Amino acid sequence: MNQMTEIAVEQALASDQEKQNPKMIGKDVDVFYGEKQALFGVTLDIPERMVTALIGPSGCGKSTFLRCLNRMNDTIDIARIGGRITLDNEDIYDPKIDVVELRARIGMVFQKPNPFPKSIYENITFGPRIHGIARNKVDMDSIVEQSLQKAGLWNEVKDRLHEPGTGLSGGQQQRLCIARAIAVSPEVILMDEPCSALDPIATAKIEELIDELREHYTIVIVTHSMQQAARVSQRTAFFHLGNLVEEGSTDQIFTSPQEKRTQDYITGRFG
Repeated sequence: MNQMTEIAVEQALASDQEKQNPKMIGKDVDVFYGEKQALFGVTLDIPERMVTALIGPSGCGKSTFLRCLNRMNDTIDIARIGGRITLDNEDIYDPKIDVVELRARIGMVFQKPNPFPKSIYENITFGPRIHGIARNKVDMDSIVEQSLQKAGLWNEVKDRLHEPGTGLSGGQQQRLCIARAIAVSPEVILMDEPCSALDPIATAKIEELIDELREHYTIVIVTHSMQQAARVSQRTAFFHLGNLVEEGSTDQIFTSPQEKRTQDYITGRFG
């Protein structure tokens, strides 16, 4: 067996190993906005406690697919979703599913930091109050501290918890939004281009945070930056014109893509 073949076999084995424990599975997912079809039969496994990056040019369907994973498309009247998406083998579009509870299990961090116009403390306790997670102030205080610690923000804000969250810098606001998502103990965190509005230093902090969070959470990130996908993810899925073109281990996608469209996008020939 020559060296190239050995490398290919190692990549395939690593890929199989990574896919053994999918936390979520999308099967033949179609999305329509009115008459326009935005996703065409997307099938993708989301492995547990890994970062899966969704990449592709603008308008390719990556954010549309992300929004399917916690039923954010339900908020759009003309949206229609086909196929099946499961969380721990349970169909998340089953009519019996409580969508509020589902979104506690699958948190979301948006492109632009969107702290509530409340104090830092109230931003974190908002979800636990709604879901009845905390019984008293001691519980609330503990959740606030733990969430801010996990989001790498505690030391920066512990003396100003009752000041407005909107008074923080952009990067701090985004970490506050991540802490807010963590506060309800989600299993999955979705991130829709979480660094696109941030400067390079704040971006580096968020990327470092993502790497730490994957020890405890399953993470799916949409990013327009291929460098970011290469840095933070273990698996990458490439979307183009509403189709999932290729997915695999991040190393394989970036070093030896199987599809010409993937190679053309990664090498900058289009996108």
